[in-house]
Amino acid sequence: MEGPLPRLPGGGRVTGPLLLGVRHHGPGSARAVRAALEAAEPPAVLVEGPPEGDALLPLAAAEGMRPPVALLVHAANDPGRSAFWPFAAFSPEWVAIRWALARGVPVRFVDLPAAHLLAADEAPTADEAPTADEAPAADEAAGAEGDDGGSHGRAAARIDPLRALAHAAGHDDPERWWEDVVEHRGGAGDPLAPFAALGEAMSALREAHGDGGRPRDAAREAHMRLSLRAARREYGDAVAVVCGAWHVPALARTVPVGTDRALLKGLPRVRTEAGWVPWTHRRLARSSGYGAGVTSPGWYGHLFAAPDRPVERWMTRVAGLLREEGRPVSPAEVIEAVRLADALAAVRGRPLAGLGETTDAVRAVMCDGSDLPLRLVADRLVVGDVLGEVPEDAPAVPLQRDLARLQRRLRLRPEAAERTLELDLRRDNDAGRSRLLHRLRLLGVDWGEPVAGRVGTGTFRETWSLRWRPELSVKVAEAGVWGTTAEEAASARAAASARAATSLHQVAGLVEQCLLGGLADALPVVVSALADRAALDSDVGRLADALPALARSLRYGDVRATDTTALARAATGLAERVCVGLPPACTGLGAEAAAAMRARIDAVHTAVGLLPGEGGTTGRWWTVLRGLAARDTVPGEIRGRAFRLLLDGGHLAGDEAARAMELALSPAAPPAEAAGWIEGFAGGASGGGLLLLHDERLLALVDGWLTSVPPDAFTAVLPLLRRTFAAYEAGVRRSLGERVGRGPAALGGVPGALPPDGFGTSTDADRADAVLPVLHLLLGTDRTAAPTGAGHHGHAEASG
Repeated sequence: MEGPLPRLPGGGRVTGPLLLGVRHHGPGSARAVRAALEAAEPPAVLVEGPPEGDALLPLAAAEGMRPPVALLVHAANDPGRSAFWPFAAFSPEWVAIRWALARGVPVRFVDLPAAHLLAADEAPTADEAPTADEAPAADEAAGAEGDDGGSHGRAAARIDPLRALAHAAGHDDPERWWEDVVEHRGGAGDPLAPFAALGEAMSALREAHGDGGRPRDAAREAHMRLSLRAARREYGDAVAVVCGAWHVPALARTVPVGTDRALLKGLPRVRTEAGWVPWTHRRLARSSGYGAGVTSPGWYGHLFAAPDRPVERWMTRVAGLLREEGRPVSPAEVIEAVRLADALAAVRGRPLAGLGETTDAVRAVMCDGSDLPLRLVADRLVVGDVLGEVPEDAPAVPLQRDLARLQRRLRLRPEAAERTLELDLRRDNDAGRSRLLHRLRLLGVDWGEPVAGRVGTGTFRETWSLRWRPELSVKVAEAGVWGTTAEEAASARAAASARAATSLHQVAGLVEQCLLGGLADALPVVVSALADRAALDSDVGRLADALPALARSLRYGDVRATDTTALARAATGLAERVCVGLPPACTGLGAEAAAAMRARIDAVHTAVGLLPGEGGTTGRWWTVLRGLAARDTVPGEIRGRAFRLLLDGGHLAGDEAARAMELALSPAAPPAEAAGWIEGFAGGASGGGLLLLHDERLLALVDGWLTSVPPDAFTAVLPLLRRTFAAYEAGVRRSLGERVGRGPAALGGVPGALPPDGFGTSTDADRADAVLPVLHLLLGTDRTAAPTGAGHHGHAEASG
């Protein structure tokens, strides 16, 4: 190494490079770095990180930059090949960068360029990049030196310096030991002494363990030494280097320049692009899979930000959270919890109450010994959902800038915490939000997930579950290859996906996505691809699978003002082909195939009801169902389902349904076929329990058939029957059991017997009309709309 031999920090003025070895994401290390820089006032600061981020460093001090944030570097021609370098407010590197920018001191990154990392065969994906083992160029750039990354991947033999030092000190908990000796350490004394001690400890570890299972560290440390040489020539020997403590001995060692250059010669590289992206505390947690993470980023952030009395301030925050969740916590309990935490720290020999002591105190005093509210504290405060912010003028792909513009215009702010968003598509802003979320889903950016609405079933309502995750920034960068705006990119992606789709069902789903996303330019292309595939596909099952998505899509034309004429023609043609091919396709099916076909019939039935008009398609469908119900070669499950759909649609009288059940459950019918017929007709998901409960004749037929099944056959059909009746709601099962327990007379099975409780021998029109005034009052309808004596028919007209 050129110039004077670098020396580890010690007392007095520094005569060589100031090597500040840290544990990344550590508030104690961050405070110590700030104190050391204030004391030494180096002419330049070098930080462990990718040099591709040098041009972005001034943004760290810009207005609108709020950590946690991450430096994202990705391959220019393949954004999916990327790596993150996260920084929190309590990261020592972030503190060093901000200190240098505030004082006008030059600052730069000195780690191995990300261009080499991303060019390697084992280059991580966006999801893997934060993991210490899979992304060694990023593992310690913003993670924990001595992290527990050794528990992941191929690093089984990798040494954990933090654990090794704690073990040498006689502690079995490395996190607790580190808190005691570093994070809770005061600011008194020589600010350089901790770094000297830590450097000596790492030197001893490296003498005993070599590279500690980090084979790629040799190239990284060679590049750091070369960068340090260049900085010393430019700024003098007193430059400061903030890096993982593990690297300090390597940077202090004298190595020939030729040796370092030889280690870097021939490394593959790719062209890269870099930018700042928001990050979250939750993604800094080790539980997220980030091998360089910490166990409690929220707690560490509190320790770093609290000006004094950190335990008292923490207990106050916990109390506030519990009160917000409806749990009463008095000021006296806060005081008692602080006292208990301090007492526990004294008993355990700790310099200050740590997370363990505060947690135990909160559980005992504020949570009454229960772990349930404690989980809330751990999730919201110990880890937390803090989401960073990046300035609007930060470098970003055009699609990212368009997304940010739309988020501002639609007032749809990204948040790390999960939240539910209710949309009314009749409002322009909500309709715009819906289109944006659907377009992003088409691009693979799953910021929002559609969920079942809490109220109403109208097509003008949508309910979304929103949660912004940092890795979605990579997804946005990847999607940028399709266009510069969300609409343009989604349209291009939809058209390309339609051309590349391998099934009719996939194309039908794309049609629905285009309508939901308001992609008018892509819709003709996708509909054309749908028509081409439908014309060549003769499989009824695939045609039936594609029809529901098309029929659902037609519902959005009115609300979203989209022309669906071409789509309606395609859907009607597809329905006609299903009607023609379904009866033969339902013949001779096995049990599993019959169950799958029954599900398709349900979906097609719903889809036909959504098709526009009351033309021949609907009538033809009812004819198909009648044919299926009467066809002996069709499995019993499908025949029973066809009868049920006909009954619910008003195309089958009650006596006709009872007659059909008598034939299906006659002694001549095989028990397995009869059981399948019951499953199709009265399956729990279709409300069959209520049907049996309110039609005593049908219930009597089922009960009579069950009692007549031979014992040997009963064992074979029991699983199917159990599945049928177990799906009923508990109250329905109980009522059915009570009614069956009264015997055949209660079921109407004996001629001339009294009807079951709650049922009359005939319809009492006067009693039915008596409830109409109350219904009119509740519904706010005109009382004159229902004539006296109209009975149930008058009720239907009035409430309709």
